[in-house]
Amino acid sequence: MPQVSLIGAPTDIGASRLGCRLGPQSLRVAGIAESLRQFGCDVHDAGDLDGPENPQLPPVDGYRHLPEVIEWNRAVYDATATELAAGRLPILLGGDHSLAIGSISAVAAHCRATGKKLRIIWVDAHADFNTARLTPSGNIHGMPVACLAGFGPEELTTLGGTSPAISTDEIRQVGLRSVDPGEKAFLFAEGVEVFDMRFVDEIGMRRTMVRALAGVDEDTHLHLSLDLDFVDPEIAPGVGTPVRGGPTYREAHLCMEMIADTGRLGSVDLVELNPALDVRNTTAELAVDLVESLFGKSTLHRLHQGIAL
Repeated sequence: MPQVSLIGAPTDIGASRLGCRLGPQSLRVAGIAESLRQFGCDVHDAGDLDGPENPQLPPVDGYRHLPEVIEWNRAVYDATATELAAGRLPILLGGDHSLAIGSISAVAAHCRATGKKLRIIWVDAHADFNTARLTPSGNIHGMPVACLAGFGPEELTTLGGTSPAISTDEIRQVGLRSVDPGEKAFLFAEGVEVFDMRFVDEIGMRRTMVRALAGVDEDTHLHLSLDLDFVDPEIAPGVGTPVRGGPTYREAHLCMEMIADTGRLGSVDLVELNPALDVRNTTAELAVDLVESLFGKSTLHRLHQGIAL
């Protein structure tokens, strides 16, 4: 029986628009705990973390709300590390995507301590690989991948005691379709493996995910960082930075189903849900639906899975 812990992080401290702070409760209202229990999970809701309010200030030296982002990420790091040490699978209920600095730093430290390989599947409309020099906004939810790779303020790059927290060959980005010019060059220079929407359009989601999951085996801890703006805004309107042309409902589910097929899922970020912009909790309900696929929901019992083309 999978032991799952829900960790609420009600903040929009790193985001461009207010509202993500309402995400954890919206996911609970949509029935995330009950859905997981239907798939045999032992679910523990650890409640919501505490942290500073959003001061809504302009950037300082290229960063908006850096002290507050650091405090929130320390709380996320500690909570994630606690659940991993207890042998549980943490699901971070965001909140904005800057919180992934804390969650993934904890996962990476856990993998180093246990001798596991780490694979991060980062599904998002955006690369989140900006720095203070490159950012057009200063919003730190556009910087978590860069911080995890060692490019950022020391307080964020060293949360797990080691900088960088991850190497760029441990991450695969899927669904990108909005990347800033400087960020584009930086991704290329650092060798981040990216499967953007043109790639998905050309070869399909199934073959994309086969490539993104290549090399995942019984020694791998698989972390999914799911930004809900990954999905096309026609079906996921409740996000702060929507970008047209994202995966369809079925493509998004196939992505989750193929991660489930590996049997190696060890931790999840579920972030950037903005109920203030949603329509009748549609996006929260979609998120729960995707989590169900992530934990084994399928139409049929499948005999042959993960066959490469």
